[in-house]
Amino acid sequence: MLVLLSLLSALSPAVGDPLPATGTWAPTGPRYVHYRALAQAESAAIYGRLVELCDGAGHRLAGSPGQKRAEEIGAAWLRKDGLKVLLDPVKVPVWVRGEASLSLLGQVSEPLDLLALGGSVGTGVAGVEAPIVVIREFDELGPHVKGKIVVYNHPMGSGSPAMHEYGPAVAFRGRGASRAAQFGAVAVLVRSVTARSLYTPHTGALNYDPAWPKVPAAAITPEDADRLERLAARGEVHVRLRLGSHTLPDADAVNVIGELRGSERPDEVVVIGGHLDSWDVGQGASDDGAGIVESVEALRLLAKGGAPRRTVRVVLFANEENGLRGGLAYEAAHGKERHVAAIESDLGGGGPRGWGVVGSPAQHAWLDAGLAGSGMSRSDEGGGADISPLTDQGVLGIGLVPDHAHYFDIHHTRADTVDKIDPAALADATAALAALLEYVANAPDAPPAGPVREK
Repeated sequence: MLVLLSLLSALSPAVGDPLPATGTWAPTGPRYVHYRALAQAESAAIYGRLVELCDGAGHRLAGSPGQKRAEEIGAAWLRKDGLKVLLDPVKVPVWVRGEASLSLLGQVSEPLDLLALGGSVGTGVAGVEAPIVVIREFDELGPHVKGKIVVYNHPMGSGSPAMHEYGPAVAFRGRGASRAAQFGAVAVLVRSVTARSLYTPHTGALNYDPAWPKVPAAAITPEDADRLERLAARGEVHVRLRLGSHTLPDADAVNVIGELRGSERPDEVVVIGGHLDSWDVGQGASDDGAGIVESVEALRLLAKGGAPRRTVRVVLFANEENGLRGGLAYEAAHGKERHVAAIESDLGGGGPRGWGVVGSPAQHAWLDAGLAGSGMSRSDEGGGADISPLTDQGVLGIGLVPDHAHYFDIHHTRADTVDKIDPAALADATAALAALLEYVANAPDAPPAGPVREK
C-alpha cells in the first residue's frame, strides 16, 4: 500500500453515529442487507479466489514472475465472470532485493534481521561498516552523522485509528535516506513501521531526493532499533550492512480490466479496484489481494441482477507499491472518458467500518444517499492511491475503510499471508462494496464533477 497519509481523519458520520474500528457490521439498508446475505452464502467461493491468487501467484512485485502469474489469474476470473477483458500495457519498475545481511560488531557480535527498503541501492560486495548514530526525529540530524550509519528509531504509536499513527512514522522510511545523506551519512536503518512486533521487519518504498547521493537503506525490527539505541547510549556501536539490491530496466506489465457495459448510460464509467502487485515478501493477502478479490466479487454479485445503467470497470492496477504506474497508466489511457466515480479497496481484508471519500461538498451530498443504511461512517478524506490520478481530475473517489486494527502488524512483511484473512469479514467487505457499486452505477443522476486538484 502506497498509502495516502490523509486517508483517515477522525471518522465523521454521514449516516448514524460514528463506529469504532472493530466490531460486527450491522447494515440496515435493503441493498446492504441483500448483498450481505448473498456474499455470505458465497463466502467460500470468494475466499477461494484469494487463496488461488496468493498460493498460485505468490508475491507479486512489479516486474516479477509472480506478477505475470497474477495477471493471468485475474484475467481468467474476469473472463469466467462474463466480462469484456482489456489488458492495457504498463511499463513498470523492476527492483531486485538480492541477498542482505546486517551484523552487530564488537564484544557481542551477532546477525540482526532486516529487509531492504524498496528501491534501495546496494552496498556492493564489501558492504558498509561504520559506527551508528541513533536518532528519533529529523531535527537531530547534523554534521555529526557524516561517515556513519543513521538508525531512525521513531516508534509508531498504537492509537486509533491506526492510520493517524502510521503517517508520522512512515516519513522516516520514505524520506530518511536522503535526509541523512544530506549530512554525509553512508547508510540508513529504519525502525519498521508498526505498533506491534514479534521480531518482524517491515519493508516498503523509499523516495530518493535527486539532490543528494543515494545511500543504502533497510528496515530493522523495533526490538533491534531499541536495542541499538540502548547500546549506543553506553558507547560507540559498529555494524556491517550488506545489501545486494539493484534496479533493472523497466518491464512490460498490464492493467487487467474487466468491463460490464452499461445498459442506458454506457459512456458514463464507474471504476472499482485495487492493486495487483505486492511486495516481494509474504503473499500480499492483505495488501492488496483482499482488495482485488473484493472488487472482482463485488462486480460479479452486481452483475447477477443484470447490466447496470452505467458501465462498470474493475481494474487490477499493475503497480502501486513502488511507482503508481498502474494508476497513472489508466488515467493516461482512459482519463478523457466520463468517469462518474472511482472506488478502491486497499486497507486489508477486515470487515467494513466506513468510507473515506475525496470529492466536493456537492459530490459528498450525492453520495450520502447511497450510504444510507450501510451501517458505516464517512470520512471527508480518503479514496486510494491507485485512483488518485482520477480524483486529481475531479472524479469522486471512495475508499473502503475496513477494520484495520491489526493491518499494520503484518503490513509489508513475510507474515502477510492468506491465513490472516477471515472469510466472513472478506465476504462482508465484498457485500458493502457491491451495495455501494449498485447505487453509484444506477443512480438516476450522476454526481457533478469536482475541482481539478493541483499536484
